[in-house]
Amino acid sequence: MDNITALGGDVYEIDTKMAGYSGITAGYLILSARPCLVETGTSTSAPVVRDAIASLGVGPEDLATVVVTHIHLDHAGGVGDIARFFPSAQVVVHEKGARHLAEPSRLMASARMVWGDRLDTLFGELSPTEAERIVALGDTGAIDLGNGRTLNSHYSPGHARHHVGLVDSATGDLYVGDAAGVYLPESGDVRPATPPPDFDLKTALDSIALFEALGPQRLLFSHYGPVDAVQETLERSAEELRIWVDLTRQARSEGMDLDHAVAMVRDRTKERYRASPSDEGAAEQLEILSGASSNVAGILHWLDRVSP
Repeated sequence: MDNITALGGDVYEIDTKMAGYSGITAGYLILSARPCLVETGTSTSAPVVRDAIASLGVGPEDLATVVVTHIHLDHAGGVGDIARFFPSAQVVVHEKGARHLAEPSRLMASARMVWGDRLDTLFGELSPTEAERIVALGDTGAIDLGNGRTLNSHYSPGHARHHVGLVDSATGDLYVGDAAGVYLPESGDVRPATPPPDFDLKTALDSIALFEALGPQRLLFSHYGPVDAVQETLERSAEELRIWVDLTRQARSEGMDLDHAVAMVRDRTKERYRASPSDEGAAEQLEILSGASSNVAGILHWLDRVSP
């Protein structure tokens, strides 16, 4: 299938084809003795992900575990559907997100307030997962991949309070979710991901420092793909966070409303990204993943909290 890329170490990247686009959101299948899917993508992507897993030889009863880095709908919206397709799989999530996977109505209501009618096309509906199939992680935890191989979780809030990073003991891969921002493979650029309501600068920088301290061999971004330049990319991630926060703070001190703040920050940061896409579809993808509006709104929400 053209949406599967072998990354070595029995790890396969699956393009979930979010909203019909390529290169927006990746899921990863670890084809170990106990096969594990990291990130499901959206609900509307679930059939694409199911078919990719099946084409890699994993049948309905074979998938042992589904793990999500956090419960935002581009990462975990497909959990209920994937759990139904693979009825033997346990679903693993940080304890702060577990209840929302079992009872998603509040999460869906708040997502609909943000996205309105676009919710259905972009994400679809998160279906509930039976509570007894959900394994809630504390600040650290280990997921058994079989034959002594483990996926070790590390609590990494800042982007979201229910976020974990995951390290594969066999490959040294670190699944970064959104805690290190959004990686643009065409250019090697990194953009921040600072949506409301959970963004907190110190916590986000601490999470990136934790990722550096873990000494991973490779970063696997949910948006998008594998990165070998670990140190350089994490440093860039922290730098981008500081720049976006400084610019948003300046806009706020000048009394700008959200629209003017977004326009200013967008204008001042655009030169930082070599791949500011000229093609309209690509630009729209970038706005979905790491939109200036969402990022600035998240930073303003944090600034209002810490310096009202």
